[in-house]
Amino acid sequence: MREISLDRLRTLVVICDRGSFAEAARQLNLAPPTISLHVAELEARIGAPLLTRTRGQVRPTVIGETLLARARRLLADADLALDEVRRQVEGLTGRVRLGASTGAIAHLLPQALEHLRTVHPGVDVQVQVLTSQASLTRVREGTLDIGLVALPQVAGKGLAVTPWRRDPILAYVPADWQPPARVTPAWLAQRALILNDSSTQLSRVTGEWFAAAGLYPEPRIELNYNDAIKSLVGAGYGATLLPQEGESAELDRRIARRPLRPGLWRQLGIACREGQVERATGYVLQALERLRQ
Repeated sequence: MREISLDRLRTLVVICDRGSFAEAARQLNLAPPTISLHVAELEARIGAPLLTRTRGQVRPTVIGETLLARARRLLADADLALDEVRRQVEGLTGRVRLGASTGAIAHLLPQALEHLRTVHPGVDVQVQVLTSQASLTRVREGTLDIGLVALPQVAGKGLAVTPWRRDPILAYVPADWQPPARVTPAWLAQRALILNDSSTQLSRVTGEWFAAAGLYPEPRIELNYNDAIKSLVGAGYGATLLPQEGESAELDRRIARRPLRPGLWRQLGIACREGQVERATGYVLQALERLRQ
C-alpha cells in the first residue's frame, strides 16, 4: 500500500486556503495538470471525493475537512522537524553524548561546560559515568560521541585518541598521620590504603609505582568514586593516590595532600570517531581544548 505524500497533502492545503486550483498552481509553482493529478491521487488513495466546486469556489468535502485538519498538523510537524535538523546541522543546537570518570566529571568537565553554555547555549551535553574502556567501546559502537579516557589506550580502527591533560598524582593522607613533605612508596605501603580497583588505568599506574620499589601492598578497600575516597581519608580510614584535578586548595583540613617521590602522573586523552564530526561535537571538543595541559 502506497503512503500518502506530503507534497500531495500540501497541494490539498493550498487549494483549500486559496479556494482555487489555478491559485494553488501559481503559489506552488506547479502546472495546473499537476495540481489536478495530486488531488486525483489523494482521492484514489482515500476512496472518496475530497473537494467540491461551487460557483467557481473550491471547498473541502466533509471527508476532505477531516484529512485537511490532519494534513495541516503533519505539514507543521514536518516543517518543525526540518527546522530542528537545520539548526543542528548549523551548530545552533545539538546533543553530544560524553563519557568520563567521576573525577573528570566533578573537577574538569564543569569548566568546559560553563564555557560552552556561554558561547553555544543550544548544545546539550549528556554526561555518563564510564570507565575508559567502556567509553572507548561506546564511542566505537556509535552510542557515545566523546570519551575522556586515561592513557595509554589502543584506539583501534575508526577511533582517534589524542592526548589532553597530564595531571600529577598526589598522596591524600589523614593529616594526623603527619606525612613527610614527599611521600615515597615505602612510607605509604606501610599504611592502610584506599585505592581505585583493578579495572581502572589509575590502579595500573599506581601499582607500577609501588612495584618499581619492590612493593605490592594490598588496599584496605577498592573504590572508584574519588570524592568518596577523599571522605574516607578525611575520616582517617586510610590514605590514597589520586590525580590532582583542578583543585585550588584543600577542602578538608583533615586531609594532607603531598607530592610523590618519585613523581607520578595521570594522563588523559580525548577519544572520538575518526573523520568529520558534527558541529555540536566540534564545539564540545573546542571547549575541552581550553583545558589542555
